[in-house]
Amino acid sequence: MAKYVDGFVVPVAKDKVEEYRVFSEMAGRIWKEHGALEYIECLADDVKSGKLTSFPQAVDLQEGETVIFAWITYSSREHRDKVMEAVMKDERLASIKPETMPFDGKRMIFGGFKTLIEM
Repeated sequence: MAKYVDGFVVPVAKDKVEEYRVFSEMAGRIWKEHGALEYIECLADDVKSGKLTSFPQAVDLQEGETVIFAWITYSSREHRDKVMEAVMKDERLASIKPETMPFDGKRMIFGGFKTLIEM
């Protein structure tokens, strides 16, 4: 089945990883409640800085930070747009002030992707 994917790369302070995990579990439940097929967040394990490009360079990783690589799947772009609209209106997320987030949203990279292949 073709899917639509929102992808994210996020810098998180190493001393806030547990706080980020708690936030992500709450966010994941919200996305799933509104219809997302999958909500997956991964903590950097074998991620090195590159000479030209890398995950750390992409988010301007600072001393004491790590990288989160995440994705949310949907059945289609239309499905994603419907889920995202509901999520953005959900009070549990809407009430959170950006400055209290356990990550630097200004350095977060995100975007929506059409499936090219699925095996």
